[in-house]
Amino acid sequence: MAKATTADFLVEIGTEELPPKALRELMTAFAANVTAELNRQHLAHDGVSAFASPRRLAVLVRALATAQPDRETRLRGPPVGVAFDKGGQPTAAARAFADKCGAPVSDLGRAKTPKGEWLSCSITETGQTAATLLPELVQQSLDKLPIPRRMRWSDLDFEFVRPVHWVLMLHGKSSIPGRVMGIAAGNVTYGHRFLAPDAIEVPAADRYEKLLEKDGFVLANFATRRQRIKDAVRQAAGETGGIAVGDDALYDEVTALTEWPVALAGTFDAAFLDLPKEAIIATLTGHQRYFPVVGADGKLLNRFVVVANLASRDPDKVRDGNERVIRPRLADAAFFWQQDRRSPLAERCNALNDVVYQQGLGSLGDRSERIAAIAARLAGQLHLDSHAVERGARLAKCDLLTGMVGEFPELQGTMGRCYAYAGGEPADVAEAIGEQYLPRFAGDGLPASPAGQVLAIADKLDAIAGAFALGKKPSGNRDPFGLRRSALGIVRIVVEQGLDVNLPSLIDLALELQPVDTKDREGLADEVYDFVVDRMRPWYADRMRMPAEVFESVRVRRPESLLDFDARLKAVAAFVELEPAATLAAANKRIANILRQADFERSASIDLALLQEPAEKALHAALQAADQDVRPLLQRRDYTTALERLAGLRDAVDLFFDSVMVMTDDDALRRNRLALLADLRGLFLEVADISRLSIG
Repeated sequence: MAKATTADFLVEIGTEELPPKALRELMTAFAANVTAELNRQHLAHDGVSAFASPRRLAVLVRALATAQPDRETRLRGPPVGVAFDKGGQPTAAARAFADKCGAPVSDLGRAKTPKGEWLSCSITETGQTAATLLPELVQQSLDKLPIPRRMRWSDLDFEFVRPVHWVLMLHGKSSIPGRVMGIAAGNVTYGHRFLAPDAIEVPAADRYEKLLEKDGFVLANFATRRQRIKDAVRQAAGETGGIAVGDDALYDEVTALTEWPVALAGTFDAAFLDLPKEAIIATLTGHQRYFPVVGADGKLLNRFVVVANLASRDPDKVRDGNERVIRPRLADAAFFWQQDRRSPLAERCNALNDVVYQQGLGSLGDRSERIAAIAARLAGQLHLDSHAVERGARLAKCDLLTGMVGEFPELQGTMGRCYAYAGGEPADVAEAIGEQYLPRFAGDGLPASPAGQVLAIADKLDAIAGAFALGKKPSGNRDPFGLRRSALGIVRIVVEQGLDVNLPSLIDLALELQPVDTKDREGLADEVYDFVVDRMRPWYADRMRMPAEVFESVRVRRPESLLDFDARLKAVAAFVELEPAATLAAANKRIANILRQADFERSASIDLALLQEPAEKALHAALQAADQDVRPLLQRRDYTTALERLAGLRDAVDLFFDSVMVMTDDDALRRNRLALLADLRGLFLEVADISRLSIG
């Protein structure tokens, strides 16, 4: 078959408005799924680009082959001994295999393997055309999108995140016949809902993006549209004398809400600036997706930037409309701020007892008491005054009962801090309340105050212990309570802030406090420890590109302190770079196997009189010296230096294995040598199980 030609392939799925907070993920997943399916079908291409706007998901595949390549497959038939009888005549098995291959038995080949000789043949599988494969390929890519809740529409059996209105599929200039989501594919797209509502014919796949922008008033490229929004927002804020404030999530959401973005600046009554800054920002960003504006000094101004989805002939009307919308929102926030401060946080504590936290885990009041107890234990380990953390823990959930947090749930903790200050609580208590949920997401900031760090750890550990006690552990992609995020938060606070805490003792306490009757608390405590520690594995892999086997060598030692865990990991990572590391890792693996096969249990110390060979005497002497040197290093957790010192044992270890028979027939001699090896392995195990390393 002649070499397949190529052409750009375009697929666009036109829908009702897609959920803005999920659009970027849907776009990325669609492109990844299409790529995976193309590779699975052996359709060659030169890369994939993704597009998304409120009413469309699209993928452009560069230089996609018009057909699969022909593939030669080697088939193995029956063994030769079965294929021919004693007279050398082909049996029914041979003839059946020959029919499958489409050739006479005499033309079949032979495949020789260590297990014998088989009949074989090669068949050529003709590649299918891309046009035949693409409709089903696209459908499968859509079916695999991460959509929590799918919906149906009309009388179709298909389900998707939103109803689908059109499907465009072009390979070069040719439409791909077929149906996706029950809709016949064509070469037509639709532009902006108001600026270009009519159908737009796309003559070729590579014309899509520019044509949609020129005739459809749609910037289909998500990244291009996002950058245009950032530039426009910055310019609009600058024209008011300020600087726009907006995080990545806000820019992503606004990008997902617009196809033809235009930025306009607006103002609100300066009297609202008496509100807490966080309340104003939440009102502007949470409800309206506006960008707040601050001055050069960082103080909030009574200005904002709104991104409209079209270029209006009368922008002042658009501006006035948005200013009218925000006024009652800010008035509501002002009302809540005034009303909530009439009762100090402490007066709301009793009301927490009337609010169920989670079925089986008591009320919010019960949870606050558990957090306070865990925080007190943690404060004791860190030699901190427990008053601030206990007070903070008992007040931490009170802001959940305020009108402001009821309207703006994302302000929980933040408003608690504001109300604590307003009620005259000490600064360390107020700051701890404000920091209790940190970090909220990957890359988020950590609690800065000691009391905040303690309260944040206690809060997260209680949530994890409660869910595990109820048997509601995360599984697969399901983690409805965000426990993985909580566990990683604990890891980050402890390691990055250098907190030396005994994790198992805190886990035991957290489980003991849960109002759940657990039969195997010790086993459950081990599960919680493993769950928290397992969050460290990808974290270290991302931060330090640490191999899994390095992590595993420390994990099996189950250090009580995550800070100690961190020190051991870094020491093993440095050790594997040393020249003797490969030999010593192999020796440890060999020793572990010998001790396991011998079922050796240490019952007595080494008998010096039984050390006969010079090599075993030398190893014993080297071990004694190393032990004396290493013990002080282990005490101060200088594991890197300790492993460097232990690396010096390589020559003595090599000589021992070259010269000494461990498993001798003499029982006493054998046990003495096994004890010597157990001492050697035990010294390394004080840091990590390096037998799990594969080096070189």
